[in-house]
Amino acid sequence: MIRSRLSRLAGLSLAALVLAFPGAGGAETRVPVSQAEISLGFAPVVKQAAPAVVNIYARIVTQGSASPFRGDPFFEDFFRGFGQSRPRVQNSLGSGVILSDDGIVVSNYHVVGQATEIRVVLNDRREFSARVLLGDRESDIAILKLDGVEDLPSLSLRDSDHVEVGELVLAIGNPFGVGQTVSSGIVSGLARSGTATGNARGYFIQTDAPINPGNSGGALIDVNGDLIGINTSILTRSGGSNGIGFAIPANLVREFVHQARAGNDSFEQPWAGVSGQDVDGDLAASLGLDVPEGILIADLHPKSPLAEAGLEVGDVITDVDGQPVNSGQEMLFRMSVTGIGERAEVTAWQGGKERRFDVALIPAPEDPPREAQVLDERTVLPGLQVARANPAVIAEHGLSLNTEGIVVTDPGQSGLRAGLRQGDVLLAVNGVEMEAPADVAAMLADPGRRLVIDLGREGRRLTLRFRL
Repeated sequence: MIRSRLSRLAGLSLAALVLAFPGAGGAETRVPVSQAEISLGFAPVVKQAAPAVVNIYARIVTQGSASPFRGDPFFEDFFRGFGQSRPRVQNSLGSGVILSDDGIVVSNYHVVGQATEIRVVLNDRREFSARVLLGDRESDIAILKLDGVEDLPSLSLRDSDHVEVGELVLAIGNPFGVGQTVSSGIVSGLARSGTATGNARGYFIQTDAPINPGNSGGALIDVNGDLIGINTSILTRSGGSNGIGFAIPANLVREFVHQARAGNDSFEQPWAGVSGQDVDGDLAASLGLDVPEGILIADLHPKSPLAEAGLEVGDVITDVDGQPVNSGQEMLFRMSVTGIGERAEVTAWQGGKERRFDVALIPAPEDPPREAQVLDERTVLPGLQVARANPAVIAEHGLSLNTEGIVVTDPGQSGLRAGLRQGDVLLAVNGVEMEAPADVAAMLADPGRRLVIDLGREGRRLTLRFRL
């Protein structure tokens, strides 16, 4: 009897939370008014959302490691057949979410980004092949298209800027390949960065809803069944869920879908052309700020849209479009959500006063032209790719804003063996300064009996010497 009463009270508390919590669009809140409502739990939400969450099986064919002597004029014949490259097949399991009735599906890049074959299995066991429309490794998002489908179930994207810590959420996916599974939890934190995937930008939604391998690309929904995020990773020591999972906010997913429908095959992110420092307590005190917030501008590219709008080195950016930003990652996220071709209102402290600036959101400009060159077999480093430094090249390779000269965009196999890396800046070859990408090709076509390459790498000057 006591256990029964406790169970009923627990059910009443949970149901009250579900029905009383404010949802998207300011829906009316109330407590349950009948035993039927108390007994429902999350069932209606799951029944509505689950059909739009799919299982994804991806097949990836990769090449094994090639011989380290391949292309070497002396050792290649001696070690012919050694370390011969052989294709290997890798299978990936993940989840995805249908976002439109004509077959637009979102998943994680690490699930399908390099796949040669993608199979999508719906909740009702129907199977479809899929192709990647747009993918981005850094954001870990991929947009897929199912061909020849119509009237599919789909989820609505909620405005993730209105998600609050403490909201009840459900994670739906296919953990460990056991089949579609639902787990519940709350939103544990917002604007998380540095602990999810790769160079994680400061925008992840953190949740304690259990997320395990196979959940990647699955849905994180609110109690109204709206999508607030795409599950992407967990923080764990054991490989299983420890209650710290991360989801990509729906607002960024919306911009990916927009660009995919526009025909983009890669994600175009607005360029800020700025480097900065997060404002901590000591820095806030030295700047005369009441609280530590925002980003101190340390450097601005001359072509930066922020510089053109009137921002200067030493200003402190505090918010973008009314949303607070406390790291460079958060600022880039806010700009990405607004999208290329739009304008953003940036608030900053300048000269002891709060000011607002109207900033154009543009891609990194190709000015001056990159004049890319791919060296052929007539040179001593065939396959080496170089380009002139410009804002687009600087952004692609994460270089310093003041980078000038000729950049190695891909060293190729021969360049790697010679010690070159992506992002190196070629300063001189055999003592001759490199002023254009064509100069590199000309010098490496006939370098003589010796080769001396002077280059810049991460602020250091290095010299590579070879006898030919």
